[in-house]
Amino acid sequence: MQAPAPSSAASPMTTTSSHPSHYRFVICGAGPVGQALALELHRGGVVANEILLIDAKNAEQVSKDARTIALSHGSQQLLERWHASPQNATAIREIHVSRRRHFGRTLIHAQDYSLPALGYVVRYGDIINPLERSLTQADLQVLRPQLVAAIHNADDEADVVRIALAGRDDITADCVIQAEGGIFSDQVQRQQHRDYQQSAVIAHVNCAHPIAHRAFERFTEEGPIALLPQDAGYSLVWCCRPERANSLQQLDDVAFLQALQTAFGDRVGQFTAASPRFVFTLGLNAQADASRRTVKIGNAAQTLHPVAGQGLNLGLRDAFVLAQHLLRDPVEIGIEKFMQTQEHDRQRTIKITDGMARLFAASADGSALQTVLGLGLSAVDLLSPLKRELAEQMMFGRR
Repeated sequence: MQAPAPSSAASPMTTTSSHPSHYRFVICGAGPVGQALALELHRGGVVANEILLIDAKNAEQVSKDARTIALSHGSQQLLERWHASPQNATAIREIHVSRRRHFGRTLIHAQDYSLPALGYVVRYGDIINPLERSLTQADLQVLRPQLVAAIHNADDEADVVRIALAGRDDITADCVIQAEGGIFSDQVQRQQHRDYQQSAVIAHVNCAHPIAHRAFERFTEEGPIALLPQDAGYSLVWCCRPERANSLQQLDDVAFLQALQTAFGDRVGQFTAASPRFVFTLGLNAQADASRRTVKIGNAAQTLHPVAGQGLNLGLRDAFVLAQHLLRDPVEIGIEKFMQTQEHDRQRTIKITDGMARLFAASADGSALQTVLGLGLSAVDLLSPLKRELAEQMMFGRR
């Protein structure tokens, strides 16, 4: 799962004061996914002045982004490829998955797969900073703060796409990639849409007996509770009904910690401290739009429930796979091949996160269904092929 937490400041990116009128690639959205795509294109031979990133946020807004991200092992490998390994990452070497008040659990160990870690817990700023340094070293340009007023691609036979910029002259591009982020509650409804009637309560918590490098996914009748190891404590993502989330946000620290203790249990001892809480609406919103010269990736193509922490990880895979096709083929062929090859990874990840978000919260504690699901966790733990398949999906994605 991924969640906001206090973030270190991101270094400011170069803001272009003037620009050419035409680019080979324009990337709308200069978050990690957009930056990753630009770096992979440049690494593959596209010269810097043929790539432009556009972002609506200024450098100060980026530096204040408070999210905490769960990076998969595969994402860490991609970031190393771009010389952008995150700073201050906490390794996840074990993941403990259980169902509240039910027998059964799954425990996944990195050592079972001969890996140093299953994933890493990283603050957003510690991901952005090294990516931005790599962009600066490559002389890649980011135009910010800049709103894109419209993308004109009405004629499927057109050789270029026109991008209307607020307060500036229009520019054109051979290919436009939409990689904007955004949260579920602010997005236009897409083809695959589900409101889970859940909100995420986000905080950082301390406890009496933290277990180093172990992450927890604890399912309740209202949704999952995740504890991600970070700073001698945990980044908390508590998914529950919206009215309960709002109530939890209003509690004082003592009452909040008592409620968390009751919901999560005593696997890490007594909870002793909590940061201020934030609340976010959760849902699935996905539609992989593309034309001959435009394509969406990352959150622009799919916004997922945070269970299993696959949102950014899938977005980084999108960026890598799209770049490979755009580097090998003409734009329209590259986009078509990307849509074909990445669809399996996208739909598989959507099905896993959507299924976990709905199934474990589909009925009350004590029900026959929840008993079966608890036993199912034990079955996954005992059956090595099932456990490996789940672990590999979480670490690398499957295509």
